[in-house]
Amino acid sequence: MADEPRSARVHAFRDDALGELDATGVAARIASGEVSAREVVEAAIERTESVQGAVNGVQARDFERALRSADLPRSGVFSGVPTIVKDNVDVAGLPTGQGSHAFTPAPARRNSAFVDQFLSTGAVSIGKSRLPEFGFSASTEYPDDDPVRNPWNPEYSSGASSGGAAALVASGALPFAHANDGGGSIRIPAAACGLVGLKPSRGRTVADAADNTMPIRIIAQGVVTRSVRDSARFYAAAENYYRNPKLAPVRLVEGPGSSRLRIGMIVDSVTAVPTDDETRKAVYATAALLESLGHRVEEVPLPVGADFLHDFKMYWGFLSFALLIGGKKMFGPTFDAAKTDNLSRGLAAMYRRHMVETPRMLYRLHRTARTMDRVFSEYDVILTPVLAHTTPKIGYLSAALDFETLFDRLTTYVAFTPLNNVSGGPAISLPLHRTSTGLPLGMHFSAHHGDERTLLELAYELEAASPWARIQDPD
Repeated sequence: MADEPRSARVHAFRDDALGELDATGVAARIASGEVSAREVVEAAIERTESVQGAVNGVQARDFERALRSADLPRSGVFSGVPTIVKDNVDVAGLPTGQGSHAFTPAPARRNSAFVDQFLSTGAVSIGKSRLPEFGFSASTEYPDDDPVRNPWNPEYSSGASSGGAAALVASGALPFAHANDGGGSIRIPAAACGLVGLKPSRGRTVADAADNTMPIRIIAQGVVTRSVRDSARFYAAAENYYRNPKLAPVRLVEGPGSSRLRIGMIVDSVTAVPTDDETRKAVYATAALLESLGHRVEEVPLPVGADFLHDFKMYWGFLSFALLIGGKKMFGPTFDAAKTDNLSRGLAAMYRRHMVETPRMLYRLHRTARTMDRVFSEYDVILTPVLAHTTPKIGYLSAALDFETLFDRLTTYVAFTPLNNVSGGPAISLPLHRTSTGLPLGMHFSAHHGDERTLLELAYELEAASPWARIQDPD
């Protein structure tokens, strides 16, 4: 099926303390005494260094502290399992660079609230992972630095904004990693790199301090993993640390559900640019698989129109405008807006031209939650592509491009995922298919606000019915 040679892939799977295990398997191995947490962290550090030159997923190394931490007694579902934190949340003692050269970050004095929740699982962080500037792009590329590359083929994008995290997990350097999602930033790199990426409901996990300052809280904190059970165990463990009383509990999901679901299918997006043929065929193949499992699938109209696309673009611009105007307060006196990239400056300039529309834009975006409530009164799950076309090569979404070209390409590509960020509902990317070039191709499933459980049960069922490709296996 794949046109690209097997040797194009970059992975670190080997016969060491990590083996080919997911985070759950590694944790069990440590708990049994077969290996120590230090041995596992040492293996992760060696693997990370072995792939870093090819995929470039690490922003900051924290190896010595990770080794000291591995020697300490700890508890939690992922006790001793190595991981990494995305470089847009604070880890005490490490700078938070936000993927930008516009300021010189000082070491954080304390962990962000979510990092404490994340590490309450017992995981050991080895450092910080890379993202595009402020997480605004769908590819982890920079005007002047080397990009983060897809381990399935380094000529291609790893997605974004959690692109560094996804590249490290997909390559086998780490079993799982922190990720967050403000417009698809968990699900997009998961789709590009062949991972499970669940964006939780708004309020499910602890918010980073900056998230709560937004007029519409679009960012959700979570993880990227290689297995459904790792994602399920993470959200159950996170709930042990903090459970939002306004949401139905997820609890530990350990397998498929028994209910047959009503599933609505959407193939084309609000951009009016048709989904490409490979992705379209994959959506229909997924629908056929779901029907073979007894679920009812029917094509449904788009729940939102062109106003949503316009309003999300303006909100995207609003966020950049706020960062550039308030950068010195947020990031310190070294911040220089002129040193931000073309995308950040272009977004801010676009918003400035339309800022009079802000009240109407926010009002309409707030209504999106009610729109999706109506959708999920008729359907249990909505199936769409994660992205409107297959993963592009490095350069197609480069931050060195002029703003108009890059923004047009981004809005065409990231055509499905933002709806869940605005409405607040959960959504998951599953790597059910492959492209003609051998890259993963993710499918996207959304559910009603607070209903991660249905998505995880369905994901278990699909994982068993159509196991996804592993990077270390021959085609």
